[in-house]
Amino acid sequence: MKLKLAVLALAAAAIFPTASLAQGQNCSNRDQVVERLSEKYGESRQSIGMAPKGRVVEVYASLETGTWTITVTSPNGITCLVASGQSFENLEEPIEPAGIRS
Repeated sequence: MKLKLAVLALAAAAIFPTASLAQGQNCSNRDQVVERLSEKYGESRQSIGMAPKGRVVEVYASLETGTWTITVTSPNGITCLVASGQSFENLEEPIEPAGIRS
């Protein structure tokens, strides 16, 4: 699930340009976004990855309540919420190399 969320986040980051998202209601200074996710939802960072154009994709989740949020932060420090949901699970599954099937 964690890998699937990270792939979804990277796809969302590639599809939605950060500049246009920053004009919407779901963007703010990164510190404010992280604080709100922590205080209001009890979410902490579970994974991180780099996206095109220097953007950082992060998955935040609460291991107690199962809520999760995917954010994209642009190089200028503006963070946008791109997806959120319920039933987060932290899985420890081995990753198979491309082309190998079980």
